[in-house]
Amino acid sequence: MPNIATRRASRRRCRASRCAGCRNVPPPRIATCRVSRRAGYRDVPAAPQALALALLAAPLRSRRLLSMAADAYVPGSLAAAFVTCPNETVAKELARAMVEKRLAACVNIVPRVTSIYEWKGKVEEDSEVLLMIKTRSSRIPALAEFVRSAHPYEVAEVIAVPVEQGNAPYLRWVQDAVPE
Repeated sequence: MPNIATRRASRRRCRASRCAGCRNVPPPRIATCRVSRRAGYRDVPAAPQALALALLAAPLRSRRLLSMAADAYVPGSLAAAFVTCPNETVAKELARAMVEKRLAACVNIVPRVTSIYEWKGKVEEDSEVLLMIKTRSSRIPALAEFVRSAHPYEVAEVIAVPVEQGNAPYLRWVQDAVPE
């Protein structure tokens, strides 16, 4: 059992500014991670050390990184298409058929849209229903063909714009719901 003098000596702090051999070196003022303390590095904060370890460990996770890159969304591979319908009944029939035929992942029905357009030399104004369709860009020709065959208008509106970016899980869901 250590005596009182030994215990007092162990409680004393080293007064030297850069003491390397003494047990009484004061603890570092910045937090360090456990791995760095074991390795003897006390001057680097924990967060940069964790980042460095993560970067060094990246080659070990190369398969995971490659699979994440393969799942990345390609801008323009999905599209939002728009179709106007004369009423909600026609709109619901078309929307349901598009989803059932897997031409679209989702169709939003927007009621009471006012359309002003020129038709056969006259300016017309009609109340219509707008379909907002989310699909693959590669499926737009098949979608347009379906709308032309099932739509009551002589010239059905089918326009599409590419989706450049969006919520990644949603975009993945659209890709999964609509086959290529």
